[in-house]
Amino acid sequence: MKRCLLLLVLISTRLVAQPAERLVKLVVTPDHTDWLYKTGEPVRFTITAYRENEPLKGTRLRYEVGPEKMPPTQTETITLSDKPLVVNGGTMKTAGFLRCVATVEIDGKEYRGMATAGFEPLTIKPTVADPADFQAFWEKAKADLAKIPVDARMTLLPERCTERTNVYHLSLQNINNSRFYGILCVPKKEGKYPAILRVPGAGVRPYGGMIAEAEKGFITLEVGIHGVPVTMDPAVYDNLSRGPLNGYQAANLDDPDRYYYKRVYLGCVRAVDFLAAMPQYDGQNLGITGGSQGGALSIITAGLDSRVRWLAAYYPALCDVTGYLNGRAGGWPHLFAGDNLAFNNKPDRIRTTGYYDVVNFARLVKVPGYYSWGYNDETCPPTSMYAAYNVIPGAKQLELYRDTGHWTYPEQTEKATTWLLTQLTTGR
Repeated sequence: MKRCLLLLVLISTRLVAQPAERLVKLVVTPDHTDWLYKTGEPVRFTITAYRENEPLKGTRLRYEVGPEKMPPTQTETITLSDKPLVVNGGTMKTAGFLRCVATVEIDGKEYRGMATAGFEPLTIKPTVADPADFQAFWEKAKADLAKIPVDARMTLLPERCTERTNVYHLSLQNINNSRFYGILCVPKKEGKYPAILRVPGAGVRPYGGMIAEAEKGFITLEVGIHGVPVTMDPAVYDNLSRGPLNGYQAANLDDPDRYYYKRVYLGCVRAVDFLAAMPQYDGQNLGITGGSQGGALSIITAGLDSRVRWLAAYYPALCDVTGYLNGRAGGWPHLFAGDNLAFNNKPDRIRTTGYYDVVNFARLVKVPGYYSWGYNDETCPPTSMYAAYNVIPGAKQLELYRDTGHWTYPEQTEKATTWLLTQLTTGR
């Protein structure tokens, strides 16, 4: 049972995996190899459908073209021939992303492919408000946290320990009489080590810890955000996600002091408090990493806490969430789109987002960062991510894998991990 649980934990903590191969493949490509265009410049998309690597013909295909996450501006259904289909996608008059989505249905199954052309993305500006008291709000919040003892409680997990690494279940005191939990991995050999904090993507799950990195000579802490232990049976988390934690992303959005993410953001600072005070920590080199919600929390924590010296963020969520109120895509959790719009489109809820949007923390990030995402991301639209990336004043490196959606290639994660570990070990 323990072995099965550990396997589930390890699977659940990876970044979103590359999609599985499917029988039918739809390949959509823009006519610029870098997928980039000037505003006003036309884009053409080429669509090819394959089955067993042979072009499909005689099959009905539907395509839609329009700004990402917005209603399509053109649609058509055609019968495929033995030649690729070329679609005149038009252009964009302002910076953003234009997406072409193609679908076919074969034997009752739908297959889908897409490509997204970027129009001057490095000029995208945020839509979210920047509250005048933003920094004062968070300075007070951190001061309130600092008055609360860390009260660290470590429980050794013998079944997860290795010859070189001790693994603990860690619990820390957080605001509002809550706890903050994670898996701490510490090299057994005496010495001083760099530290890595991994922050999680959205959802409710157990965690396995960053044992592989600890084996290489790093203190690692992988945290959950929901104030519950991270070593319970997976069924417990399933019940929580369907019950009290269902829709946590919008809980108490009408009040900046009570919004769900306040405890989360401060919990990440509390994790840094703990790591920075460890006797095994080298006192200088602390990095943070994560994808999606974890990408957001990486940027947020680096903006809030100067003890974080490097960050590696994949497709950050919670970026420029008010984009939808301004005629373009906003970031996950899409608070102002679809069924959420009528409920959340109120002055108090819009005001709260300004205190929690990644954009306003990105303005405070002065440490080097490695960022990575794709243009085909439908969960965290690239328009929203660029809105945050473009205001970061610190040294920044963006590694694009344009055809990716809300997932990563193995080579992509290897490159980002290598970058972060190199910074932590060289101090540069």
